Amino acid sequence: MRRSAGQAAAKADKSGAKWRKELWDWTRTLAIALVVVMLLHYFVFNLSTVEGQSMEPTLTEKEWLFVNKISYFIGKPALGDIVILEDPSDRPEKKEFLVKRIVGVQGDAIEVREGQLYRNGELIVERYTDSEIEDIDFGPVVVEPDKYFVMGDNRHARASLDSRSFGTVSRDHIKGRADFVLWPIAKIGGL
Repeated sequence: MRRSAGQAAAKADKSGAKWRKELWDWTRTLAIALVVVMLLHYFVFNLSTVEGQSMEPTLTEKEWLFVNKISYFIGKPALGDIVILEDPSDRPEKKEFLVKRIVGVQGDAIEVREGQLYRNGELIVERYTDSEIEDIDFGPVVVEPDKYFVMGDNRHARASLDSRSFGTVSRDHIKGRADFVLWPIAKIGGL
């Protein structure tokens, strides 16, 4: 049986319409997926890579961290949290993100005496660091409302880039809490 020219044209139109519908469905699916990924990245979590030695021995350079952002939308940073924060110093060369530990919250008096950290006059024994602070005595500094005092775990580093150099950190600078190490595989685990 022979097809007429009209039947062939109708079939081509159906084929073209089907192809356009398929393309529209894929485009819409990819756009929705992109929006979901962007929302998750902005509000829920992201990944961060450790640079430098300021958090040793807890974290080492090149480790990948899972950063939980939603925890600070529903709660506040707490003592001992390892946080990712925007560098609050006025260094003109570039803005970067830092990984530090919260050692003081609102109302705490933080000081360093004879290589030891004191909070509210009490010596703080930190299980995550075994080093004395190699720096001059510091403080006491009282942490203001909605501010945090942060330090790296590697206290051997002189002139460390932390709250001793740039002061207390506002909540706006803290981008999330590092909850666990994702890479390397041998170090996967919670913090």
